[in-house]
Amino acid sequence: MHVLVLASQKGGSGKTTLSGHLAVAADKAGIGPVALIDTDPQGSLAQWWNAREAPTPHFAQAGVLELDEALEHLEKAGMKLVVIDTPPAITGSIARVVAHANLVLVPTRPSPHDLRAVGATVDIAEKHNKPLVFVVNGATARARITGEAAVALSQHGTVAPVTLHHRVDFAASMTDGRTVGEAAPKSQSSKEIRDLWLYVQDRLSRLTHDEKIVPEKRPEHFAVSALSVADNDEADSREPEWEPPAMTQNVPLPPLPANDAAIITMEKPPFPDGIDRRSGVDRRAAQPHHFGTGERRIHSFGRRATDRPSYDNGGSR
Repeated sequence: MHVLVLASQKGGSGKTTLSGHLAVAADKAGIGPVALIDTDPQGSLAQWWNAREAPTPHFAQAGVLELDEALEHLEKAGMKLVVIDTPPAITGSIARVVAHANLVLVPTRPSPHDLRAVGATVDIAEKHNKPLVFVVNGATARARITGEAAVALSQHGTVAPVTLHHRVDFAASMTDGRTVGEAAPKSQSSKEIRDLWLYVQDRLSRLTHDEKIVPEKRPEHFAVSALSVADNDEADSREPEWEPPAMTQNVPLPPLPANDAAIITMEKPPFPDGIDRRSGVDRRAAQPHHFGTGERRIHSFGRRATDRPSYDNGGSR
């Protein structure tokens, strides 16, 4: 029995969606019986499976602490593949799940926040000596950052040569317990999922030396590039090339005052009593306003406290 774990510290990376899609793709490819396990307390994968009309893939209700017993039971029941969805936070429970994996998939969106979050997942996989594959998910077609993300991830591990692009049909198909391959089998999204499963299937067969899971035709075309873009008419939107705004002139910032107080005053008006009687406007000089001198301080533990001036002795603002 093969165990495929989807893990990522970053929430919203697509672990749940990809778990359901890969399990269905494996089942339709004849790898079954296939079972799903949802270890995320939010239970999104379980909700999707409960809304599903098809009886497969199977679903096993098991927490992290019962995972050993559940996997043993599933293997005795004849399951060939178990796909496990995990919560976004990296905790000790995630390490227990990864310890059972034959392969760890890390869905990663091409954004700086997602790229920064992969380190903790990589550390856990390396600690347990588990093979890891990044999947660039939710990419925008022909966006420079998609290729840059794949290059950055390749420095930490293997990047799947199939990029999943952002399309609404992924989420739309999940609302009624289906996958994009079932809702729109001829769509580009469906093709990407099929190609990704072929790659995962090939990796599992090579890692476990299991001839029963070897694809009928090894995906040789996957070796071309992981940076391929979607077809022109398939992606919902494209990220335009970013250009810095044109600067007409370089305006230097004013220097900070020597002390912490910035005193702002108004110039005296050329009227004896400060009132412009021609316009009826009171132009008397404003009192100096002091900023940053004792009005507010920040305690060492992060809370703000305000020192309010006392007006009991006839003081004025």
